[in-house]
Amino acid sequence: MSQKNENPYADKRWLKFYDKGVPTHIDYPEIPLYEFLDRAAKDFGSRTAIYFLKRRISYKEFKDIADRLATALANLGVKKGDIVAIIMPNFPQFLFSYYGIMKAGATVTTCSTLLTERELAFQLNDAGAETIVAWDRQLEKIKNIKDRTRLRNIIITGVFDYTPNGQREPPEIAGTMQFVNLVNKVKPNPPKTKVNPKEDVAVLQYTGGTTGLPKGAMLTHYNLVSNAIATAAWVSDIKRGKETALTNLPLFHIYGMTVCMNTLIHNAMMMVLNPDPRDLKSLLELIRETRPGLFPGVPTIYMRLLERDDIDDYAKDLRSIRICNTGAAPMPPEVLKDFEKRTGGKILEGYGLTECSPVTHSNPTGEGKRKVGSAGIPFPDTEVKIVDIADDTKIMPVGKEGEIMIKGPQVMKGYWNKPEETKNQMKDGWVKTGDIGKMDEDGYFYIVDRKKDMIDVSGFKVYPREVEDILYEHKAVLMASVIGIPDPQTPGNERVKAFVVLKDGFKEGDELVNELREFCKKSLAPYKVPKSIEFRKELPETLVGKVLRKELREQETRAE
Repeated sequence: MSQKNENPYADKRWLKFYDKGVPTHIDYPEIPLYEFLDRAAKDFGSRTAIYFLKRRISYKEFKDIADRLATALANLGVKKGDIVAIIMPNFPQFLFSYYGIMKAGATVTTCSTLLTERELAFQLNDAGAETIVAWDRQLEKIKNIKDRTRLRNIIITGVFDYTPNGQREPPEIAGTMQFVNLVNKVKPNPPKTKVNPKEDVAVLQYTGGTTGLPKGAMLTHYNLVSNAIATAAWVSDIKRGKETALTNLPLFHIYGMTVCMNTLIHNAMMMVLNPDPRDLKSLLELIRETRPGLFPGVPTIYMRLLERDDIDDYAKDLRSIRICNTGAAPMPPEVLKDFEKRTGGKILEGYGLTECSPVTHSNPTGEGKRKVGSAGIPFPDTEVKIVDIADDTKIMPVGKEGEIMIKGPQVMKGYWNKPEETKNQMKDGWVKTGDIGKMDEDGYFYIVDRKKDMIDVSGFKVYPREVEDILYEHKAVLMASVIGIPDPQTPGNERVKAFVVLKDGFKEGDELVNELREFCKKSLAPYKVPKSIEFRKELPETLVGKVLRKELREQETRAE
């Protein structure tokens, strides 16, 4: 570089490491996201779209059910601008609902099945959802919060509704509508709602961002369409209409949504749904039954598969896997090498965030250079720069750490009903990721740390303040601070640890630890509940009384 202040990211030096056939620029169509389904049904109508518990659902049938649901929703009064929630595991009905809601002109918000009543009520109220499509096992939770929300339509469905022996007409439950009955009694005639792909929000995806309570990232049709197309283009040897991929990651998570659903539908692939990502025996049986070529996952899945005593029984079946994407947490190199040895496939480490729909980086899939331990190189049309943590106008040189900022067609429109947070997070089209990283001389990026204090529990984000707020509600707690500490059971992941100062008159001990953990379980999803609680006489604070989580983390490191 000729000058020290030259921008080392402007030359996009990473482009020379793209695989052959991967475009450096793509003209993304300005279409509604549901066009992916319509086009797949038109071109490959008889091909299996969804494989679920031995039931095969074609693209033609997929489109028909989505169209029928859109019609039924419109009959219920759902219209453009409305928010419709989905809460269920990886059932075919998730896909029908996701695309049917958009075809009705509405916006989707997906809810984790792990949310507590309190968390679910918060998201539904923040989004303003009046309609929800739900797994019937979530019904009690929904009924308990209904009076605290704007919900007026509750559509329920069961795991066996779209299996070979599913009921034609499930019995109706008071206060709800059965999904199957709702779609079967209408003809497919979805409303012809005009969509502005660059402006209209397709999905309101909740994330904690870098601070505070969960926020709804407004992802437009164009955001999601462009990211799915770029993701598909990254694997240049994909043959549309001829591939099979595992859909094991939760579809309510943005990674699963884009990489395990939208991208696959764009390519008219067969999606092999595993309703319980923790059921690895089922996952191995699905691999045996369907011989997928693509297996997107997270490090913990690959680690746990390798630990199974029966993994060798599936050695021949695993050889079908060509490509594995991994993100959400660092991939231990030894796990990567072992899994690749067993499958013959290639694990590609990447990076993304909800605000970017989510994929922004990946290692090349083919002959391009792969750097184990790196997040890879930016996707087509994605600009990236590293800036000073304290001054985002100051560009950091090659090899120096700073906050990652990203600009591209996949960057969100902003945060739902939070103009100030949007203004703080977005600068001239660039989004501040809140992640600390660096770029090497070749243009490969490395994620170093989090700017704030998010805790990463097996790919799920935990926000310390949310846990602390619950702890403060307990009568014994005077002060509380929560951090993430390394999880010895799953390298590269974290577990939640709480530090608590008790009020006078309360006694430290295991009994109170158990009581506090049970108290948290009532209001927090299981992965957010502190795995360990340490009592302190005082916590490190700033002069204005703010607890120094950084100091707590350093103390933990010194104690190891």
